[in-house]
Amino acid sequence: MQVEPFTFSSFMTNAYLCHDQGEAVLVDASCETEAECEQVMTVIEEQGLDVQHLLLTHAHVDHIFGCTFFEEAFGQRFKAHEAAVPFIERAEEQATAFGVEVDPPSVPTAHLAEGDTVSFGDVTLEVLHTPGHSPDSISFVDRPGRQALTGDVLFQNSIGRTQGLPETSRAQLLNSVTETLLPLGDDVTIYPGHGPATTIGRERAQNPFVQEALRA
Repeated sequence: MQVEPFTFSSFMTNAYLCHDQGEAVLVDASCETEAECEQVMTVIEEQGLDVQHLLLTHAHVDHIFGCTFFEEAFGQRFKAHEAAVPFIERAEEQATAFGVEVDPPSVPTAHLAEGDTVSFGDVTLEVLHTPGHSPDSISFVDRPGRQALTGDVLFQNSIGRTQGLPETSRAQLLNSVTETLLPLGDDVTIYPGHGPATTIGRERAQNPFVQEALRA
């Protein structure tokens, strides 16, 4: 699986175009402007990719800015965890709280849960429920390729925010990290919702939040 990263908006939120054998999935739509959306479309068009699925790691506003654009472009809705529905229904309220605007996306009708899979090309992504930063947080794992897209759960040297946001739980988040992500293996590359790619092994060894949780 090839992973094309993009970083958009004042939130510096990552979107990922993942592709294999000419087929692709878009994970998170963090592009806030049409110009940012067009950056993704340019890569899709230049590489002749057939976008099979639109996916959300979770539905905080900085991850859904561009959802409507891509829904219209590809004639499909984003797939997300069922717990994403209330967040999408309150998209404009979320945006107002952060002083931004959003074109509310469609409410997902295809829900992803623990153990579900999403396939494109020769790749099958496994869905892991990794709540804590948000109740709808899910990660997408390519086990044979040793890669995972973890949203706002685990970052390089940090973890997802649990203060000042609704329905968060630091204990639940740390459990998602230690019990769900770390067992994937130290050689797994993770692509987070913010910041650079890293590995499970690096975060196990150097991330102070992970080390604190493991000691506990």
